[in-house]
Amino acid sequence: MEIAMGAIGPLLPKLTSLLVGEFTLEKRVRKGIESLVTELTLMHAALRTVAKVPPEELGEGVKIWRGKVKELSYQMEDIIDTFMVHVEGGGEAANPKNRVKNLLKKTIKLFKKGKSLHGISDALEEAVGQAKQLAELHQRYELVHHTPVSASIDPRVMALYKDVTELIGIEDTRDELINMLIGGDDWLNHPLKVISIVGFGGLGKTTLAKAAYDKIKVQFDCSAFVSVSQNPDMRKILKDILFELDKNKYANIYNAVREEKHLIDELIEFLNNKRYLIVIDDIWDKRVWEIIKCAFFKKSFGSRLITTTRIVSVSEACCSSSDDIYRMKALSIDLSRKLFYKRVFSHEQGCPHEFVQVSEDILKKCGGIPLAINVIASLLASNCQIKTKDQWYGFLNSIRHGLTEERSMEEMKKILLLSYYDLPFYLKPCLLYLSIFPEDHKIMRDELIWRWIAEGFIWSEKQDSLYEVGDCYFNELINRNMVQPMDIDAEERVVACRVHDMVLDIICSLSSEEIFVTILDGTNRTVPKLQSKVRRLSIHKTKKGNIDVVTTSMKQVRSVTLFGNDTVHQMSFVSSSEVLRVLALEDSTISDIGYVENLLHLRYLGLKHTHAKELPVDIGKLHFLQTLDLRETEHIRELPSSILLLRNLKCLYINAGIKLPSGICSLISLEVLDEPQVGCLYSEKYNMDIVKEVCHLTKLRVLTICWNCLDENVKEAMTKSLSNFHKLQSLCIAAYQDCANSMKQGWVLSPQLRKLCLRGPGCSFETLPAWINPSLLPLLSYLRIVVEKMRPEDIRLLGMLPALRYLSFKMEYCSWTIPGEDEVEMLAVTADAFPCVTTLHCFGIPVRPSTFPRGAAPRLKDLYFCLPARLITHGDIDLGMGHLPSLETVEVYIWCKEANDSLMDEAEAAMRSASSDHPNHPHLYFSK
Repeated sequence: MEIAMGAIGPLLPKLTSLLVGEFTLEKRVRKGIESLVTELTLMHAALRTVAKVPPEELGEGVKIWRGKVKELSYQMEDIIDTFMVHVEGGGEAANPKNRVKNLLKKTIKLFKKGKSLHGISDALEEAVGQAKQLAELHQRYELVHHTPVSASIDPRVMALYKDVTELIGIEDTRDELINMLIGGDDWLNHPLKVISIVGFGGLGKTTLAKAAYDKIKVQFDCSAFVSVSQNPDMRKILKDILFELDKNKYANIYNAVREEKHLIDELIEFLNNKRYLIVIDDIWDKRVWEIIKCAFFKKSFGSRLITTTRIVSVSEACCSSSDDIYRMKALSIDLSRKLFYKRVFSHEQGCPHEFVQVSEDILKKCGGIPLAINVIASLLASNCQIKTKDQWYGFLNSIRHGLTEERSMEEMKKILLLSYYDLPFYLKPCLLYLSIFPEDHKIMRDELIWRWIAEGFIWSEKQDSLYEVGDCYFNELINRNMVQPMDIDAEERVVACRVHDMVLDIICSLSSEEIFVTILDGTNRTVPKLQSKVRRLSIHKTKKGNIDVVTTSMKQVRSVTLFGNDTVHQMSFVSSSEVLRVLALEDSTISDIGYVENLLHLRYLGLKHTHAKELPVDIGKLHFLQTLDLRETEHIRELPSSILLLRNLKCLYINAGIKLPSGICSLISLEVLDEPQVGCLYSEKYNMDIVKEVCHLTKLRVLTICWNCLDENVKEAMTKSLSNFHKLQSLCIAAYQDCANSMKQGWVLSPQLRKLCLRGPGCSFETLPAWINPSLLPLLSYLRIVVEKMRPEDIRLLGMLPALRYLSFKMEYCSWTIPGEDEVEMLAVTADAFPCVTTLHCFGIPVRPSTFPRGAAPRLKDLYFCLPARLITHGDIDLGMGHLPSLETVEVYIWCKEANDSLMDEAEAAMRSASSDHPNHPHLYFSK
């Protein structure tokens, strides 16, 4: 259902733009568009309702209707896009012969020279007719999707009755949770404490909560364990709590008609002066918690609450401190192996040699998820009989063939799908889109968001940046544990993610059913069932060799992605794609891309790390292009001048050695520019022209630029240009000649700036520039800067930056002295300094952990500093780290000038002693 919504979503604003845009539409055409907008809006609303019901509970009529709506939406979007290509002068339209279905054929008159906008009326007339027929079809089946075909037991309930003796590794995690709940001799005197367990579905949150609950509930006056559904009935939940607390007193509570307020009052009265333990399992919405918590007073001494959730923001809402959140972890490979062996072979050791390798391969796919391990192990040891080795390998190979093929996998699929069904409709296409990526693929955040935008999954009725909307979508998927973060940068933003194998199987299965993504990877499952229905094609590298793409029609394909070198010998089939929006050829050996200039609907062109020799001269015909990625394309040295026609280009990634054409100011929609170069490679006139033109790109959010051997006039112009970017969030400058002098005075940076990276020998300032100020840069979270001289006020200013998380502060020149002299004393830090800093790198600065008094840098995890060996071993210097409560890693560069080996050893020993005294026992590293 969400696929049909995803198709309608981008279409509605396009149709609306025809009505409000600068187009002269005759009355019949305008009326047709208005009617179509009305019908599609009603369909979109109906689809949102239907999408809340799991597909297996939908009637057949609703499924048929949904499919027809999706096809109509795709067809109309293709019509409108093709029409816009024509009226905006995007070059000649694609050959309309054999166009998609009869509806699309009627748009042929839109492309005949001399025809006016009246030519759209026939196509709209038939589209409106189809829309009305679909509305009638929906009414005929509207009751079907409200009545589930069948009801089934919630598989999570079974976790409540799991024998703890069957659980491997539960003791340690259970005891850790219990310590969080009732640790310490005086826990009875502490007020109500809430501990929230958060983690991906299937990790065992419910099982862990139940194990801890059963272990300690005898220490409380009363206890209750209740579960919350995805669409909770709050009155029933409150009644469940009362019934669990006292089954005798509230035996008839379910027959009573009570409002939420009355039930909350009843709970407050019952719990008054009692010490209680209550588990609220599987909360999906913060609003549910806001209601439930009204029944519990903070001053209920000795009482404890446990909540479980898959959503990080819900866990944060439940707890007063992040220290009260228990984050579930996947089982280690050793514990996974023990759990698997115990279930299959009825003991933890003694796996027959012939099953060892296949067991390891299966466990890798399980990824430490206890649910997956248990379900798969049960399958392999069904009816108390272990399957043969060949059957094991057959099952291993079938895991990626769709989980629905094994009835025994249904419980696991239902549990994992609960998170999917709970997603908002706009996130479901974004998640399903991840099925294009191979197993264990590292998915880069920014590239993914730009692809979502190109596919039309992200739109905004307001004037919001589509990237920022997509950024919120990505964060929400991370927040809901649907994708797993891989790399986290210094600003604590997730840079890349991956999809767990089990989730990937599910979304691949859903994508295949919806014909949303077609995958060619050498397996039978991924061979297209209906070639004419291919919408998105993903071609994977296989162990069996290259893939020959054989299709009867590629006219409807909207996206083609290639993974791996030499996966296909040629991509000529792409040239027949009349509505292609995404072409991603990253990391391939393909060199000839001349056909690209005819893909007039293209929004995303990814050529990173390819052998592409040059961009087509007429690439300017691609008026819809939003993202062009040319990073690590070693053969491309210059961009053709026609690129200046790409007025919708938002993201341009290039190598520092690629020459931009004069007139870059024409790219008025550009938000990301990474990484142009100005300097000695080019003439002074070219440098000045580029610099002056860049200042007109006022929508830039991200700019990475290289300066090299600039004339003074050019440097001054560049500094002035950088002051014009009022939306700039990230600025990285690599300078190889002195540019700091032109930036030190009068430079005005965007108050939206979050990242500032100034590197290279040309970015060394005499002192900290005046524009690095808390009032001028309130959002700055990443700063890398070099100064020649340190002043006390510099430390104070840096310490006052309210959002700063990462600081790399280098002093170009320094003289090491013994304690008590100016160079050491001026580094005094105030008790409220660096409130958010988690990473601090100090180069050439005589700083030490004890520089930070109690209260300063409370979140600092990683500290890098350097000191002379003789200073570390000096008797009067304090090396204590105790005032840094969050410290996890300390790296010390020991300056060895005038120090022998014995002195170096003493210095290391002194640092180790200071580290061992810290309660966190931070990891200690040395460099010399």
